[in-house]
Amino acid sequence: MKIRTLLALSILFLVSSCGNESKLFPGYSVTQSGIHYKLFLLGEGEQKPEISNFITVSIAYRTIGDSLFFSGVRKFQFTEPQFTGSVDEVFSILELGDSAAFYISADLFFNKTLETTLPRFIDSASFMRVDVKLLEIQSEKQHQQEKEAFLNWIEDFGDYEKVILKQYLEGQPLDFEPTGSGLYYIPVQHGTGNVVQAGDTVVVHYEGRFFNGKFFDSTRKRNEAFQFVYGQKWQVIPGLEEAIGLMRKEERSIFIVPSHLAFGEGGSSTGIVPAFTSVVFEVEIVDVKRGK
Repeated sequence: MKIRTLLALSILFLVSSCGNESKLFPGYSVTQSGIHYKLFLLGEGEQKPEISNFITVSIAYRTIGDSLFFSGVRKFQFTEPQFTGSVDEVFSILELGDSAAFYISADLFFNKTLETTLPRFIDSASFMRVDVKLLEIQSEKQHQQEKEAFLNWIEDFGDYEKVILKQYLEGQPLDFEPTGSGLYYIPVQHGTGNVVQAGDTVVVHYEGRFFNGKFFDSTRKRNEAFQFVYGQKWQVIPGLEEAIGLMRKEERSIFIVPSHLAFGEGGSSTGIVPAFTSVVFEVEIVDVKRGK
């Protein structure tokens, strides 16, 4: 009864404070900036993200016709929306544990947020749907503590990265050569069909770890595969972009990724992977849906 009451009050509050009933999408409300939203699940907490917090979200992007073209878990620093109708605004509506759907301008999202062109399968005047669940909220201090905890497990390779990489490779039982870019490709289980091509929708499981074996990311631990349209900008790091383009459906392989193909001289945006750090990824192609 308490949860139902809170849900009703929360929805009432959102409708009254954020906007009115949507005329384009029945059952949705609309904010003054033109974002249409509907709350599906109310979390148990009452914490809302504040500017500069680090938030972790499960997020999926769909066309207005409900075709999924991206799905994954992302962690980033929450900032003020840079323009009216920005996708960043949707996170300010949610509290910890909430799940909701939003319709936003596809043109604004691709051209202003991603700074890229619209995909051919989305019309410039169309909306796109964003499904979001707010999984975690961290203060800057909490995020820094988590970052330092990870850094305690590894060394800052810096200028010694090539030496460390060579030592690691010499310790491996396999004989293999890098690609032209410096990526090491170690097939574990052969796949079927053609290699992944630009425009294909790919579902992958991956686990990323440091040379000492410590994991820094794993879709398997989250029990949620990563889905995206291969070839689109800013979906994965360059090393994984190249790696997945070498693979086939049902293939599983290990990739040793030098820093210039991983998180470079700046490290990862989460701060977990330091600058100039080579990493290891185990990747499995779960499914491939051919693009048009």
